[in-house]
Amino acid sequence: MTISATPVVAAFDLDGTLSNGGSVFKWLRYVGGERATLGASFRLAGPLFVGALRSGTWADRAKERLFQRILAGRDSHEVTDISRSFALAHFEAHGRPFVLERLEWHLRQGHDVVIVSASPQIYVEVVAGEFGAAGGLGTRLAVDPQGKLTGSYLGKNCRGEEKMRRLSEWIDARHYDQAPQVYAYGNSRGDRALLRSANHPRNVGRLGRLGSLGRFPRLKNGAKGRSVTAGE
Repeated sequence: MTISATPVVAAFDLDGTLSNGGSVFKWLRYVGGERATLGASFRLAGPLFVGALRSGTWADRAKERLFQRILAGRDSHEVTDISRSFALAHFEAHGRPFVLERLEWHLRQGHDVVIVSASPQIYVEVVAGEFGAAGGLGTRLAVDPQGKLTGSYLGKNCRGEEKMRRLSEWIDARHYDQAPQVYAYGNSRGDRALLRSANHPRNVGRLGRLGSLGRFPRLKNGAKGRSVTAGE
């Protein structure tokens, strides 16, 4: 293992970056059941459609309303257990091998890996633990004094500027001797702020000039890609 003199943090988005496609709706179906989830989605079809088009606070609010309909009143410990089973099965089936190889490359270099996602932290932490990451940051869910989920966020949806803020907060809490070099991997407009704040942004979707998966170094264990300097 090569340990960098300057600390390095590698921040990975989850849905569409480490995995193919989204996980949130699948998670809701897993936790709340097919019928309840489809019914809630149908009743909120208008807000969800507008949120998908306009993004930002429109999307945040629509997602929270969907959570409230499906999750409110459920025991938080029970949902945590169910979510662990979901996360393990989902990423076994939908993980993106080449991006996961890149995560493992960072770990082999002694870098601090953190997953930063708009998906619920209740299973982002599970995925982070499975991949050997130092942290998992996601959208936190509010719990009432009786230990029941309210369906509302605890804080903000972890996307856009909030994703960047949460990563900065996580880095500050680690008290590095010097500012780390930050690699960031994302695929959507919700990742733009995170990528723009990084020293080494890597676009694994269609975000234009921020870098692409094809620029990754060729990994020693055989993953495919264009060969460039590994210490880039």
